[in-house]
This record gives sequence, structure tokens and C-alpha cells, in this order.
Amino acid sequence: MTNAAHVPATSSDVALLERAAEGAKRLRQAIKLAVVGQEEVVDAMLVTLAARGHALLVGVPGLAKTLLVSSLAQALDLSFGRVQFTPDLLPADITGTDVLQEVLVEGESRPRRQLQFLPGPIFANLILADEINRTPPKTQAALLQAMQERKVTVGGVTHELPDPFQVFATRNPIEQEGTYPLPEAQLDRFLLEIHVDYPSEAEEREIARTTTSGRVTKIEPVFQIEDVRALGQLVPRIPITDEAIDLAVRLCRATRPSPEAIAEVRDYVRFGAGPRGSQALVLAAKARAALRGEAAADVEDIRALVVPALRHRIVLGYRAEAEGVCDVDILRAVAKSIR
Repeated sequence: MTNAAHVPATSSDVALLERAAEGAKRLRQAIKLAVVGQEEVVDAMLVTLAARGHALLVGVPGLAKTLLVSSLAQALDLSFGRVQFTPDLLPADITGTDVLQEVLVEGESRPRRQLQFLPGPIFANLILADEINRTPPKTQAALLQAMQERKVTVGGVTHELPDPFQVFATRNPIEQEGTYPLPEAQLDRFLLEIHVDYPSEAEEREIARTTTSGRVTKIEPVFQIEDVRALGQLVPRIPITDEAIDLAVRLCRATRPSPEAIAEVRDYVRFGAGPRGSQALVLAAKARAALRGEAAADVEDIRALVVPALRHRIVLGYRAEAEGVCDVDILRAVAKSIR
């Protein structure tokens, strides 16, 4: 085995790895009760969960994006908050606001008026930001501090968010009417961008059968909040080979236009992935290894996550749109060029 970049896991970490792998299997089985297919999407969501990151689910309407997130929340012993993003949504509708209330103070005959903070729906462990691109940039920006620092500031007072705190957002890629593009700064906060594709014919047949039967599916929690916290603390300690870290850095640097870049990058990319891209690749690779019960992450984990970890971190030029070149085409060419 090649050299690892961190100290080997302790015996308690090894036991936790075994529980993480078993817990991941139980989570997959629980989600299958409500969602047909989409195994790769579920795996990417579990990687995001283990890495304590945020995920952006992209897909056309009717592909169970919202159901996937709500099913994951039900399978976890976590508080769940849903925000339906609309054009008239205000930042205070997400973070909460100060309200004037009358409070009876001991020793005083009359109630005293004072401001009290009323928490918004963001004060939960798992947040579903549904159709996040339907709200103006000012409201989108309300999520920035929360996603990066896991705290919000209202009226000059900073409030800590629950632990864990993770955002799973959904976006419809085909509708342009009444939508707002997500700022690159916010996109960069998402660990993975997960694309939800159409089901196979057999899966669609099963969907049509089960969803019209009138049967109500109830998912029982299979993973406790203490397990989620322990897994989130374990993942950064997972060793990763030097070759894997080198590959992650080289892949990110290869997406940046320069005279040394491959032709696809020089011709179609305006801005490549920044250092947060290599950080996301390494952390997601560690999470992927942990969910398999592996004691270390390697180059295979890095290569498996190149597209979801980097696709939202590169900005394509007009020529790419004109010639029908997409981010996946660029990343596949970059991955192929680096061995």
C-alpha cells in the first residue's frame, strides 16, 4: 500500500468504520422503500452527509429530488426543515427575525416589551432548499454565511446553527422564467453537484405501479444523530494516499485555462476550479472510503468523484454553449489526460 497522508486510524475509528459501512447499507435500504432506483444519486448524498457538506441536486421536474432528500431525513434521527424558494421570499423567512414581545419580569406589575429572536426554518439539522434558483440573489445570499460558517447573524447578534447542519438544495435546469442564476460564490459552497437522471424503463414501470397504489410508505430512522456526528468527526481523520492528494490537486489545476492546459480547457473554459475544489475532492473521497468501511482513501475514490465535485466549479465560455460542449465533457477530457 502507498504512503498515507495522515496518521492511521485508531481501533475505535476502525470500529466506527464498520458501523458506518453497515449504517450506509441500512440507509440505502430505507430510502429504497420510498424511491425506486437512483442508486448513484443516493450514494452521492450519503457521501455528502458523511463529509458534513452541502449538496445541490439538479434535475427536471418529477425525478423525486424532493422525495430523495425528505426520505433521507426520515431515515436519520435529525430535525428536518424545508424552505420552498419563491420570488417573494425574504432573507428573514429563512434565517428568522426579531419580534417584539411582552415579557413579565418577576417583581414588576406590568409586562416589559423586548425583542426576542424567532428562529426560521434554517434552524434544523437537515435543510431542504427546494428550487433554490427561484429566489432573488439577496435571499440566496442569506444561505451563504449559514452554509460556510454554520451560523446566522440577525440584528447584530450571531446565532449558532444545530450540529450537524447540512443543506440539500434542488434546482430545475430547464426553466428560465422566474429564476435567478446561482452566484459562483454560493455554488462553490456545495460539496457536490448531483445530477438526477431519468429512470430506466423497468424503474419507471415500478414507479408507475407503486406510486398509484394508494400505499403510504413510512420510513423509520435507522441512523441516530450521535452516529451522524461521530461519522462527521471521523471522516477528516481517514488517511488518504499521497498519490490521491496529488491527483486531486492536478485535476483541479488542469481545469484552469493556461498555455499548458489541454485544448478543451483552453477553448471552452473561462474559469477553472479553485483550491476549494481539491479540498472537496479529498474530503469527499475520504467520506466515500468511510462508507465502504475502508481504512484509507485512494486514487479510485478521487476519480469516482471528479464530476460531482468539480462540475459546478468551472465556468464555461460562450463557445462551449454555441458548440454544445458541457462541463462533463470537459472534466472527462481532463481526467483522461491525467494519469
